[in-house]
Amino acid sequence: RPGHLTDDEVEVFFKFKEEIEKRGQDFKDTVYCFGIEEGEAFALCRWLRARKFDYDEVIKMVEEATAARAEAKSMDFYTDPKLALGCDMSVYFAQYPQLYSGFAKNGCPIFISKPGVLNVDAVECITTLAGIVKFHWYIMMHDFGGRLRAQKAKDPHFKRFECVCVLDLEHLTMGQLNSKTLAIIKEQSAIDSLCFPETMNKMVIINGPRFFGATWSLIKGWLDPRTAGKIEVISARKQWTKKLLELCDEDQLPSDYGGTGPDTQATIDKENFSGKMKRLHTEVMAVRGHNSVTYEIAANEELEISVYTRSTPGAKISVTDANHAKAPWVENVEVKHNGTEDVSETPTHEIVTKDKIIGPASVKVKII
Repeated sequence: RPGHLTDDEVEVFFKFKEEIEKRGQDFKDTVYCFGIEEGEAFALCRWLRARKFDYDEVIKMVEEATAARAEAKSMDFYTDPKLALGCDMSVYFAQYPQLYSGFAKNGCPIFISKPGVLNVDAVECITTLAGIVKFHWYIMMHDFGGRLRAQKAKDPHFKRFECVCVLDLEHLTMGQLNSKTLAIIKEQSAIDSLCFPETMNKMVIINGPRFFGATWSLIKGWLDPRTAGKIEVISARKQWTKKLLELCDEDQLPSDYGGTGPDTQATIDKENFSGKMKRLHTEVMAVRGHNSVTYEIAANEELEISVYTRSTPGAKISVTDANHAKAPWVENVEVKHNGTEDVSETPTHEIVTKDKIIGPASVKVKII
């Protein structure tokens, strides 16, 4: 059951149910955003609770959500995440670590996000705000939705299509909370609040720095009051570990968050690496004259070097043996953005290594 309803709420429920049947398929699809597997009572009550069973407000919300998701729906909510983002998911998550890892005691998936290590400059180099929004539709409809339906198939008693969220702010600085970062958060929050109401079972914000209080007040204003009431802010590790273990069994919680489950980085790598990729290293390199970085490749490893850029003047890239024992693999290859300085344009991506570099080797990448 979705919880106790008063006689007045039951009346609104059935009125809403009748209205859904009268409307077109788009309206119905909006209400059942995760599919009919969720069940009528639970799907309808998510929308009703989001507007406190005010019938007119509920109808208005569903109409607005139907309009808001129309473009994404026409694209089947971007089934190819790489096409949506404009880069591999592994590259994106290296700049902004996010993952689903295990299930809470109530059956809800556990979602962990680490904005404290978000590299805003790197994100801007590899994608656009529009790309991030498209990717968010993919995550909600295909990834999160898929996990919910799989959990329902595994456990028919699982009813609450919600998630338990952990927002880790460790290493967060004031510099990261700029207009670009807040724009990402605001766009995603707007989609979730309007199109996926009542899908957050609980959020625990951990490792918040002292200055976070003022920022939280701003972000909280973007959320509806019922959602904001499900959020708990805990800074001390001992306290937040205890809270997370109240919500999740030890084997479902990652080892770096007080449990015995797989480390979060191992989960990100496992779920997002494709083909033969075993490890990924990313580096943001600003060119004011020249810059370089050196990588060590082990035996039986192969290295491919890709560049994402928005620089219209461009730069020249060389890839050489740091020990000067081998001939250069790449010499003065020019890479530049084939567009304008408009940040809404997709960045340029080029693979600069014609052939993969075979290890063992000490590889120096120089940009001038």
